[in-house]
Amino acid sequence: MEFFASTFYGFFFGFALGVGCSLVVLYAIYSGGYRKALEDSLRTPPPERYLSVLSRARKKLASEVQE
Repeated sequence: MEFFASTFYGFFFGFALGVGCSLVVLYAIYSGGYRKALEDSLRTPPPERYLSVLSRARKKLASEVQE
């Protein structure tokens, strides 16, 4: 009986909480990057990096539309 209890605890803490915590960390990183991108897009004048990434995105979008 002790083996099954320790297996259950190991599974629960290792897998269920471990995966949940890693997803929370990934979401926090994603939402922070998204927030920063919105802040950069609203600045006047826009940062140089924002303009370069925007031009690359427009070129990529234009090439996908042509295909």
